[in-house]
Amino acid sequence: MNTYSRSESLDAVLDTQSILDWLHFADPRCTAWEAWRQAGAWRWRIAAPLRDELAHVLARGRLPAAAPSGQPVLAQVDVRALPGELPTPAPLPSLRCTDRDDQKFIDFALACGARWLVSRDKAVLKLRRRALALHGLQIVHPDDWRPAG
Repeated sequence: MNTYSRSESLDAVLDTQSILDWLHFADPRCTAWEAWRQAGAWRWRIAAPLRDELAHVLARGRLPAAAPSGQPVLAQVDVRALPGELPTPAPLPSLRCTDRDDQKFIDFALACGARWLVSRDKAVLKLRRRALALHGLQIVHPDDWRPAG
């Protein structure tokens, strides 16, 4: 996907911590995300390995108590996110993350043509400038993400 079409995309990839902040902890910094999604300001994209990582984190049972949502996190993911495939090999030119566990989020965001990769992981955020320059991908901290405007 070229930079122009990516800049027109409404697709976003959320890393595991961002999903947990939004759907498990009901972090106030994420409260507008659902309204923006329902208004069509963004579409959530996820691949099986990303969902699997989330399921693994949830299954460990080490998370603090969740905010009451009425629906388990994975069920919310399945209702809200559009599935996609993780590419093999990764799109070129590649972006290499120093945290190998986070590489799949970068590769999927590039492959699916996402406009945004939302993460607060320092290793991912270090790639902001390069991702934007090479691919038009905006890597953003959850505190700074405003797809609606």
